[in-house]
Amino acid sequence: MEARFTFTHQWPGVALFDLDGTLVDSAPDVAAAVNHMLETFDRKPVDAEKVSHWVGNGSEELVRRALTGRVDWRAAEPLDDALVNDALNHYLNSYEELNGAHSTVYEGVEPFLRHLHEQGCRMGVVTNKPERFISPLLEQMGLEHWFDRAVGGDTLAVRKPDAGPLLLAMHALGGNLGNTVMIGDSAADVEAARNAGLPSVIVRYGYNFGAPVDDLGADVVVDSLTELL
Repeated sequence: MEARFTFTHQWPGVALFDLDGTLVDSAPDVAAAVNHMLETFDRKPVDAEKVSHWVGNGSEELVRRALTGRVDWRAAEPLDDALVNDALNHYLNSYEELNGAHSTVYEGVEPFLRHLHEQGCRMGVVTNKPERFISPLLEQMGLEHWFDRAVGGDTLAVRKPDAGPLLLAMHALGGNLGNTVMIGDSAADVEAARNAGLPSVIVRYGYNFGAPVDDLGADVVVDSLTELL
């Protein structure tokens, strides 16, 4: 898709980034924690690729998908709430130990972040990952120094695709609707940007539940963030 805007020394003033599937390939760590949880609850393990299709709507959604083995877990037999709560706590504890152990930064991310920083752009992370996991992951990946604000899936009472997390980060970074962009990898990012009145950039290499991203309605779709330089 042809870009409707370019990154210059004047714009954007603020760039908001999704984390998993956009900046960092964290699927190996998530899969390891999911499989540890599944083993505990006598379920078969799954591979990292399948887990990557379940990422993006928060940890409880991930756990429900893992327990049912499907993205549309609501179409499966109802899950017991106590089971979900126990499995969620087990997953979170496991992931806290594994966070960043096998994750990698996607190619093209650091040159892009460096370029935006040099142009005076302020940057934040807006993810549905629980807030307590964001800084440790960014630190292990060597990315924390680029970002001035991080908003997680439990920072507010709502999460993406609600506009709230994006607007919170935007205002905290001194941005406005005319100089802020959302950069992500999934339908949740495009919808959140649309709900917030922001343009969106989507990368094709991310996790969008295993579905193509070109028809999501993003302003720009790229194979690598370096295409925006």
